[in-house]
Amino acid sequence: MKRENSPVRPDFAEHAAEIGFTLVNEGGAPAWDESARYVFSLGEVEELEAATAEMHALCQELVDRVAQSEELMRRLRIPHHAFDVIAESWARRDPSLYGRFDFAYDGAGPPKLLDYNADAPANLVESSVVQWHWLEQLAASGVLPQHVDQFNSLHERLVARFADIGGGGTLHFAGMSNQAGDLTTVSYLEECARAAGLATSLIDIRDIGLSPDEAEFLDRRGQRIGRLFKLYAWERMFADPFGRAPAMRRTRFIEPPWKMILSNKGTLALLWQMAPNHPNLLPCFFEEDGRAATLGETYARKPIFSGEGAKAGAMRDGARGAGEKDAHGREGFVRQALRPLPQFDGRSVVLGCWLVGDAPAGLGLREEASPTASRRARFVPHVIL
Repeated sequence: MKRENSPVRPDFAEHAAEIGFTLVNEGGAPAWDESARYVFSLGEVEELEAATAEMHALCQELVDRVAQSEELMRRLRIPHHAFDVIAESWARRDPSLYGRFDFAYDGAGPPKLLDYNADAPANLVESSVVQWHWLEQLAASGVLPQHVDQFNSLHERLVARFADIGGGGTLHFAGMSNQAGDLTTVSYLEECARAAGLATSLIDIRDIGLSPDEAEFLDRRGQRIGRLFKLYAWERMFADPFGRAPAMRRTRFIEPPWKMILSNKGTLALLWQMAPNHPNLLPCFFEEDGRAATLGETYARKPIFSGEGAKAGAMRDGARGAGEKDAHGREGFVRQALRPLPQFDGRSVVLGCWLVGDAPAGLGLREEASPTASRRARFVPHVIL
């Protein structure tokens, strides 16, 4: 694994506009950087693929345990009115679409799991479409050799997964249309579903209402929402008033309610408890657990409900580092052994390994100059040579 300079396409802005890609991320920082690329050997990619499959298997085993245990659901601070919705969803084995495991990895040791973004992971379009087009164009221009490859079967697998999920009626796609990143992701996934032959409808999350008896979700046209992909975190959904409506048990969701278990940072502590000393896991404990003291005064402190790691903070020698905000974490925290991110050319990098259905499907890298990655990190493409 190495980082090397790469020429920037002069027409990239026009190309990005053609595929509907937003050039900036949260806070106005650039979302994409092709002035560099990461190069992997096939063996390194196979190691990442194996770690992704292994973590998925462990997570499935953990969901089976938690979905049958009110004690474990309470430990994850899941509200009581969500218990049955989650348990029934898992008992039916409602299908999952995707997820992203974030690893610390430099090619010199086993990938170490930092987070699992199981419900609404970011950077899907960059990982699936944008970096693949980059690869094809640089190979066609001779900058990269013709035999170059990429750990990326995301688009094909997403279309195939929607075909597998299938089902009758319209599949609604909902997100916050005033947020460019959300709109790009939801629109792309709707396109994948249509490519799989599904009937779809794209709506704003705020355009979802309830029938008079609250037994059904409806869109603004009064059409029943029987199946819904929503780019809206489960903890927020169950905290909303309609999270208690009977419609929650009748609607089929993508991602399904059982994914709320895995989108919770408490999962990192439960995974370590279930498989201590696993080579792909870092020691992690609920903050109130006496064993958390074994981590000493240097660790990552993560609110149980904190998507994409945006509110995580680091404690070093007992002092709080950048990232954490006191306004978050009402439900509690976990403490995870602090794994310094690999540094390449003075930049920290996180490797996001994608899962579609039950299969490893791709890789996306995010980097920035600070020691920890955040929503302001830039996506950098990769190749396999």
